[in-house]
Amino acid sequence: MRLGFVTPWYGDKIPGGAEMELRGIAKHLKASGIDVEIICTCIDKFTSDWNKDFHKPGLTEEGGLPVRRFKVRKRDTKGFDAINLKLMQNEKVTAEEEKYFISEMVNSTDLCDYLKDHKDEYDLFVFIPYMFGTTYHGIKAVPEKSVLIPCLHDESYAYMDIYKEVFKDLAGMIYHANNEYELANRIYDLSKVDQAVLGEGVDTEFTYDAERFRREQKIEDPFILYAGRKDAGKNIYLLIDYFREYRKRHEDSKLKLVLIGGGEVKIPNDIRNEVIDLGFVDPQVKYDACAAALTLCQPSIHESFSLVLMESWLCERPALVHADCDVTRGFAQQSNSALYFKDYYEFEGCIDFYTKNEETAEKMGKTGRQFVLDNFTWDVIVRKYTEYFERVIKESKEK
Repeated sequence: MRLGFVTPWYGDKIPGGAEMELRGIAKHLKASGIDVEIICTCIDKFTSDWNKDFHKPGLTEEGGLPVRRFKVRKRDTKGFDAINLKLMQNEKVTAEEEKYFISEMVNSTDLCDYLKDHKDEYDLFVFIPYMFGTTYHGIKAVPEKSVLIPCLHDESYAYMDIYKEVFKDLAGMIYHANNEYELANRIYDLSKVDQAVLGEGVDTEFTYDAERFRREQKIEDPFILYAGRKDAGKNIYLLIDYFREYRKRHEDSKLKLVLIGGGEVKIPNDIRNEVIDLGFVDPQVKYDACAAALTLCQPSIHESFSLVLMESWLCERPALVHADCDVTRGFAQQSNSALYFKDYYEFEGCIDFYTKNEETAEKMGKTGRQFVLDNFTWDVIVRKYTEYFERVIKESKEK
């Protein structure tokens, strides 16, 4: 079996959920004996200038994986940004604007030509994530050999007709959670697509020490933990507002809010001493923080998996997620290891529950750990992916 994973950019250390997932699944599939290659543009990463090639085109090896890069096609940044702003604000865009959006999105003509010219050398091309030009134009080039890992959210981009048109011709689609599968099938006609909910691999071989975190960080009070990129799109300001309101309503509380991850966030002056921003930390510090927290809060409503949620459970602590995120709420319901909130009053009730029911919280954490071990260890994920790819390849040959 030979697989080409197609993505806008690739690097062994660049951040991002889809980027981390791709590295994990590609490396573990290769370790299992499958011939895997990364196919991408020469762009450095998401936050780079999408008009500039950072890497040289050609084939290299990085982190044990062959990486084949192609020059990026120059684009109209201004025109794209104008349409993108409308989509970000959930405004309606025309059919012509949709076409212009995808034409001026990250893309590489050389990459698409390579897929068409060399398609017989690969059993499947696996695209991740759904939104980018490399995915859209790449699928159009080789639909019969295309499998998509969409990392789908309930957002304006997902409802664009351009995606509805191209996704119906896919050979396969892979989801992280049942709720993501349900969302995709509400939006797209996938009646001829081989779909599977396979989850995402999680590294489980790590230790965690709550007391070490409290000692080293000098944090003895109970705390809510937020771990991830600190930006508005992750709903972090909602968490800060709710925490602020909670402290205002509970004057005797010693509860703190601990933030881990990149980015900057504005903290209101009246709670500045109650919010502890540790910035980037080593993975070990993150695991220790998860173990020491009253709960990890994942307030984002746009998640297709949430690795940090799984890490919190692996560290035997319960979690708190937003009810409007179908995926994380679904995991909460399946595992019985997290509570979810719709508004401030539900948030307050969840925090009070964890505070007053320590034994139940501990049991929820242990149940969460077992849920992750049963479903998302790498040996389980590699087996699921391998069996799925073998099935899709067989089906494509029979058509």
